Amino acid sequence: MRPYGGSEAAPEPRPRKVSVLPPPSSEIPAAVVDRLPAYYRYLSQMEEAGEKTMSSQEIGEALDMTPAQVRRDFSYFGRLGKQGSGYRVRRLLDELHEVLGLDRRWRMMLVGAGMLGRVVASNVHLGGFDVVRAYAVQERNVGNLVGHVKAVDWSSLEEDQAKDPLRIAILATSGNRAQAVTDRIVEAGVRAVLNYAATTVLTPPGVEVRDVNPVLALQTMTYYLASDENGASPEANGANGA
Repeated sequence: MRPYGGSEAAPEPRPRKVSVLPPPSSEIPAAVVDRLPAYYRYLSQMEEAGEKTMSSQEIGEALDMTPAQVRRDFSYFGRLGKQGSGYRVRRLLDELHEVLGLDRRWRMMLVGAGMLGRVVASNVHLGGFDVVRAYAVQERNVGNLVGHVKAVDWSSLEEDQAKDPLRIAILATSGNRAQAVTDRIVEAGVRAVLNYAATTVLTPPGVEVRDVNPVLALQTMTYYLASDENGASPEANGANGA
């Protein structure tokens, strides 16, 4: 794997904060940050079902975590619950809403206006995100409707960013174009990339990347299916190994 920017060594690991979107007031471990959307989704469902308070035991059972883990995660946001009475669902949601930056809609670009890009754009607006610009890397995709906007030629990226900077980008290009596209959008001011390309992309410190790769997820599931067909559980295979 080549280092970012052609330097001799890969960039040093850096601490990750709550979000690169609104500046966080304190640092939270990356593993906790990754769990926050799951908490938010589950608690939203519980509020819709009429729940007012919930215990760490109930939340942990629903999300396959221990009560102690839930309490540790929530402790980063101050004293949100009382022993014996649980957590107020509304208060937790309000806190998570603010920490995750969901108290506003986020404007972003999408790069890659082929079939993948169009499918992705049709769903992201449901979570408080709006694709306001779409770029076609390939000329044949110029003019495609991506979400609610028409894809324009990628050559206008820098001019558009100078007029109306966007900090979030969805990368939906082919794998062989992904790194070059990433380098260019980062140079143009993007600071958070949701990567749907079938490859890993490298970014400099201060730019967050999240990879979404359905094939890798499917390969994980086929491991368990293959183990079942062979008559042995993955745990048993591990126990019998060296």
